[in-house]
Amino acid sequence: MTALRLILSCIGTLVLAILVARPGVGQEVTLAAHKTPAAGACDFSDVPGIVWWGPETEMTLDRLAAYAAPVFWHSPDEPEMEGLSGADLMVPEAFPFQEAESPVVYYQLKEVQTRPETGATVMSRDAVHRGGSLIDMTEAVLLRLDYYAYYSDEAGLGAHKHDIEPVEFMLGIARSDGDFATEYGFADRCAERNYLVVVTRVTGKAHGIEWFWNIITVDEETQFPMYILVEEGKHALATDKNSDGYFTPTYDVNVRVNDAWGVRDIIRSGGLMTGGYDAWMTKVRRPEHRVLPPLPEDSPLLPEGLERQLTYQGENAVYELRELPRGEEFQAWDQSQASEPNFHALYPFVKDKEVPDWPAVEELSGVKAVDQINNWLVSGTAKKSLSIAAYSDGSGIGFSWVFPLFIVKNMTIPMSGGYLLHRMYLKGDNLGDFGWMLLYANSASRWVDTYFSAGVEWYSETDDAGVVDNRSDFVLETGLKFRAQIGSTPLKFLSFFTDFWGFRVGIKNYGFHDIERLTYVLEIGAGSF
Repeated sequence: MTALRLILSCIGTLVLAILVARPGVGQEVTLAAHKTPAAGACDFSDVPGIVWWGPETEMTLDRLAAYAAPVFWHSPDEPEMEGLSGADLMVPEAFPFQEAESPVVYYQLKEVQTRPETGATVMSRDAVHRGGSLIDMTEAVLLRLDYYAYYSDEAGLGAHKHDIEPVEFMLGIARSDGDFATEYGFADRCAERNYLVVVTRVTGKAHGIEWFWNIITVDEETQFPMYILVEEGKHALATDKNSDGYFTPTYDVNVRVNDAWGVRDIIRSGGLMTGGYDAWMTKVRRPEHRVLPPLPEDSPLLPEGLERQLTYQGENAVYELRELPRGEEFQAWDQSQASEPNFHALYPFVKDKEVPDWPAVEELSGVKAVDQINNWLVSGTAKKSLSIAAYSDGSGIGFSWVFPLFIVKNMTIPMSGGYLLHRMYLKGDNLGDFGWMLLYANSASRWVDTYFSAGVEWYSETDDAGVVDNRSDFVLETGLKFRAQIGSTPLKFLSFFTDFWGFRVGIKNYGFHDIERLTYVLEIGAGSF
């Protein structure tokens, strides 16, 4: 825990130095100390995650969203494509209360973190067209930008009308003459200050369950524009780090790898097959089923990211990028359609995604700034968990609970992708027997999985003469954990506590070198573990 906090603190301090440095707040490096290059010599294309750079100090939200916009890549058998391909594709779709002559993708700038003493001045808001609002590049530090793909129908297990799938981009804005530029040799590249927009993480929020999210932390091998693989029929979104059309765990996702949903095209057929992701679940993507973003003409990604594979000359559809409509527009459409046969409301699919009057603006503040940036860095990746269950092992009935090894943060095993956790239980007369185990679980979300745990149990035994003997013994247990996601079941009211409820069946032995006693263990309760 101490080492983890130290690492996060160092990262947060570095990011703060990169992004927040300003006169009177942090030290900046001046251009006078460096050789000035010729005009037009600025080139930051080798910065990992870079999607734009330039001297402009303001940018509209429409334009900002266009620079980072991803490619959407469908399965060849996606039912919503209706047999079309190439420039004829019309997916993702426009919402039913809007018209469109091309595919449409929506965006929402959900959050902006600003430099100290900036506040709301970072935004010049356009009350009518939010996409026309101006963001101050000199004051913005961290951005949370979501893109939304809409499909009018789902197909497969649990299918329903209307499907809105989000992918989240986390971005930072750095200065070309700041500490970051000096540290990595960028400060000599420009005669004037440039601002760099850099993507740090991309998250495909598969099926609305955080454990399933496909998350990639950007590194020097990550290619932009980011390719997003769309699951056949169900439309869960997954990151494709190298744009090859294949989903590769540990490469295309590198956070909670064992729990990442991946791209399970087989779910369209109604089957799930196994708890974890396997490569055969994803169909081979074809070039003609890509839908391209409307990158601005001056985008640095055009020559290196897209033109190496294709051109904008009619080979593929190019989607229109629009701001996410306001909630009242969805509600008005629902009301207008409520009397129609087979009506299905649309607003419930967007109400938990909308940030009213977006973006929310928060200021990085003084000594708390490092902690704020640390929280930003792990947001969506550090999943807390608590499980509690009724417990029985043949020698007593009670309850058990499981919680992260670091109390408030799970410990992931890098080589296997599994988790180490504390597991404790009370059982027996007056809950007088107590056990503690170190539990290893392969995942937190697979519906069937193995587990292994070992620890110590303190218990009492009463002999025939009524003498009570207090004992302690080494215990070892292994078995299967079954989980069910209850959000779409009649028991969904229980999901306020956890996404999953589960059942554990195992076998436990007492004794270290010699097995003194074997017993079965049964548990049923709430939580991933």
